[in-house]
Amino acid sequence: MKLAIDVQGLNRSFGTHRAVKDVSIRVIEGHICGFLGPNGSGKTTTLRMLCGLLTPDSGSGQVLGLDFPREAEAIKRQTGYMTQRFSLYEDLTIDENLTFVARVYGLDRIHARVDEALEKLGLQDRRHQLAGQLSGGWKQRLALAASVLHEPKLLLLDEPTAGVDPQARRDFWDEIHRLADNGMTVLVSTHYMDEAERCHEIAYIFNGELIARGTGDELIEQSHLVTFEAEGPRADKLARELHDAPGVAMVAPFGQALHVSGPDRAALEKAIVPYRRDPYRWTEVSPTLEDVFIHLMSSAASGDRKAA
Repeated sequence: MKLAIDVQGLNRSFGTHRAVKDVSIRVIEGHICGFLGPNGSGKTTTLRMLCGLLTPDSGSGQVLGLDFPREAEAIKRQTGYMTQRFSLYEDLTIDENLTFVARVYGLDRIHARVDEALEKLGLQDRRHQLAGQLSGGWKQRLALAASVLHEPKLLLLDEPTAGVDPQARRDFWDEIHRLADNGMTVLVSTHYMDEAERCHEIAYIFNGELIARGTGDELIEQSHLVTFEAEGPRADKLARELHDAPGVAMVAPFGQALHVSGPDRAALEKAIVPYRRDPYRWTEVSPTLEDVFIHLMSSAASGDRKAA
């Protein structure tokens, strides 16, 4: 399948801090790729390099069929980028902000394009409202409208739904899938596991290194995790006792239930034997993406400590 992003060996340092380390990333055209990792892992730096806002120390490949990073300016013109923080003018109206963005891009049919963007994202009735008066969800819609006004082929989103309510997040993702259905490629960083599950593929970065990549099902299979779920009155209280037990790689409460995971089935079953009693019921379940990512992060952090 045709790749919208095919870049290898991305590196970027800030002084003595190496923020991105030999990252290679491939995204199929028209797909939504979730870009996951803890704060400070290099997600934003990677996105900014891909769209031409930062020059990599090294790295090569193609973005939208253009040579990366040599043709960064041409890539930038075909890319939409939505920053983590709202970056439009709060003292301008929605209409004025979009008109300004259209003029910056030198677009034709400015009024028609703005009207179309307002209609698609349900902003028509608010077009004369100041951007600074909008709630988080409406600011998000405005920022998305501005990012796709020039009809980019690639859309980069940096934690776009942080701090908005569940309904606004769902509406936002419905729009992202509509854009992808029409051929746009989307690379989106997120901390939400339910959003990761809505992506066609996932890339996980930790301490500047890409440590896992694939579909959600592939990542769960590759983890080789065995997971047991404990249910019963306040089963979550067992987390403290099981946290450091031999064979237990991860313990995660889910309400009053508890997920206990590890890569070694025999060791894990031995660890939970003392707790296989009333009032608790134990069932083997499929690991969730959250189980997998917590395990990945713990394993990578443990490896860093050993290397040090």
